[in-house]
Amino acid sequence: MPTILVADDEPDFEMLVRQRFRRRIRSGELNFLFAANGEHALQTLVENPAIDVLLTDINMPRMDGLALLNELADIRPDIKAVVVSAYGDMDNIRSAMNSGAFDFVTKPIDFQDLEITLNKTIEHVALLRDAEKQEMELTSIRRELEVARRLQQSILPRQFPKDDRYEVHAEMHPARAVGGDFYDVFHLPDARIGLVVGDIAGKGVPAALFMAIARTMLKATALSGCTPGECLHRVNDQIADQEPANMLVTLFYAVYDPASGDLEFANAGHDLPIIRRRGGGIDRLDNPDGVIAGVQSGLPYETRSASLAAGDRLIIYTDGAIDARDDAGERFETSRLIRLLSEQADGSSAADVVGSAMQSLNHHIGGADPADDITCLALCRTA
Repeated sequence: MPTILVADDEPDFEMLVRQRFRRRIRSGELNFLFAANGEHALQTLVENPAIDVLLTDINMPRMDGLALLNELADIRPDIKAVVVSAYGDMDNIRSAMNSGAFDFVTKPIDFQDLEITLNKTIEHVALLRDAEKQEMELTSIRRELEVARRLQQSILPRQFPKDDRYEVHAEMHPARAVGGDFYDVFHLPDARIGLVVGDIAGKGVPAALFMAIARTMLKATALSGCTPGECLHRVNDQIADQEPANMLVTLFYAVYDPASGDLEFANAGHDLPIIRRRGGGIDRLDNPDGVIAGVQSGLPYETRSASLAAGDRLIIYTDGAIDARDDAGERFETSRLIRLLSEQADGSSAADVVGSAMQSLNHHIGGADPADDITCLALCRTA
């Protein structure tokens, strides 16, 4: 219910206002407060944050309407004022408008005109406050996304295992609307390493938080020594049993043995990684046909195997890479990524492989923030 503060020193004016607007007052459509001078009005404004509109006479004792308008700009800039002035008193009307008044009416007051003016002012105040509310909500969302970005970046490894027999490097470029891409690289028994890339179905802080949970679940399960397929089976059961039960994640988990070059892997609905062979040949890993994790508990995930020879490299990526679009809406697509990897020089470091892919993707989208997170991980067998 809009609240209007009327500041006027004429005793009969309050009675006239109450009489004119009695139906709207009784119905709860409008609420009026009254002050006999500018100082009283100023105190009422401070004490009543619900006031929306100030209707003030210009000529009042103790503090006139122009002085009140100047104070209003400092203490309640959200309120709009309508001034009442004598007919033809253009100097005061001009001064009031210059001091921030929204509109004016002249004496003798035409109450039909006054009601139209107040309705217009109330509507304008409502629009301004709605815009302010939306701006506050937008600011809150921006802060939330910044929290999600920081969380997302803080838990991702920046240092990777070092070994004369292989190199690993990974990068994640966050989207405008933060999603839940993640990667992980960790040591396993017998000098093996675990490689994980995942993509949470969702955006914002909930996706970033769930990303942290899913990453922790997978790493803890993997360190128990189970096969990749069994690892995804256990992780899927844990995710499917979580509340709320609508969080889903694609996962690719591989175990690499640098002594033999053997790779064991399992897939939960993730895009198929690429093997770039020495000399430029391209292979795609066999699809274990696993369902995205979190859909239903009890699902099986198959462990499959591949092998990397010296000079080969494995590239794991999320769908944000191949779905990245340029200004014309053209997707980057897997074929472009394959061509890029094929044309890279033999002996490129893992950091160069990922950096080149990210640079090409950034060029494709014109340097703008991607619409979805883009993650790329490269494992290069060097010996």
